[in-house]
Amino acid sequence: MSRAEDRRVADSLPTSWVDRAPKPVRPYLRLARYDRPVGFWLLAIPCFQGLALARVDTGFQPADLWYLFLFALGAIAMRGAGCTYNDIVDRDLDAQVARTADRPLAAGTVSVRQAWAFLVAQSLVGLFVLVQLPPVAILTGLGALALVAAYPFMKRITWWPQAWLGLTFNWGILVAFATAAHGFAPEAFLLYASAFFWTIGYDTIYACQDIEDDALVGVKSSARALGERILPGLWVFYALSAMLAAAAAVVAGAALIFAPVFALYAAHLFGQLMRVRLKDGASCLAVFKSNRTTGLLLALAFAAAAAVS
Repeated sequence: MSRAEDRRVADSLPTSWVDRAPKPVRPYLRLARYDRPVGFWLLAIPCFQGLALARVDTGFQPADLWYLFLFALGAIAMRGAGCTYNDIVDRDLDAQVARTADRPLAAGTVSVRQAWAFLVAQSLVGLFVLVQLPPVAILTGLGALALVAAYPFMKRITWWPQAWLGLTFNWGILVAFATAAHGFAPEAFLLYASAFFWTIGYDTIYACQDIEDDALVGVKSSARALGERILPGLWVFYALSAMLAAAAAVVAGAALIFAPVFALYAAHLFGQLMRVRLKDGASCLAVFKSNRTTGLLLALAFAAAAAVS
């Protein structure tokens, strides 16, 4: 049983279906971040990009609809499992930070034992998804486990936990590419590198919300490491991301239709840096969330190229 009353978390949506769910399950839905759906998108979109990139040379196949469903389901399950695991590890730190103090484990609305059981249940859904994929994709997916397990500890040992998140959150590019191509090619690793820098950028923006609290409790972040150089750093990360994504398209032999959609993606990506106010938490959160559109535009660019193959 829950030990305290359910409560909304600071950076969740103002209203969501979670608030209308039965009371006993609400803390679990909040633990898995169902009231903050952008994270599901940011985990699923790299999978969509990897699949589309793999099809640039061959065109889409009937099985790809099934794979898209699996990747979406897997992203929901594994993002929830990852957040649950992260909150188990970080429950004491979360209780000291204003934005995270109302998370279920920090607030006591879910016990640690209940959280572990919920983590196992979500992981089993992820395992179901994984075993539906080709053997090379299964092995690739298993390779992410070490990254996931280590991530919550990175903010304690490195100033760049966002880099570790970039390695972890975008692993789906390699899984999806291996699913469609039954192997790897240089363009897959170029896109993975692109997403790595993209994630460092958007998660640095996200970390700007917590700079003061993080300093008080000793949590490290790229935002704290960059200090007054955050904005120039973001321009570098996003520029590298865009260049590597373009390189992936060139190596894959993408048709010219890729270019106009890529231009829309680039405009949206760099537009974030024109409008973000790094000392305004609400602005940082809004720009962070806008990366769903950024990622989808890049996926659409690769999909357009695949559609004319």
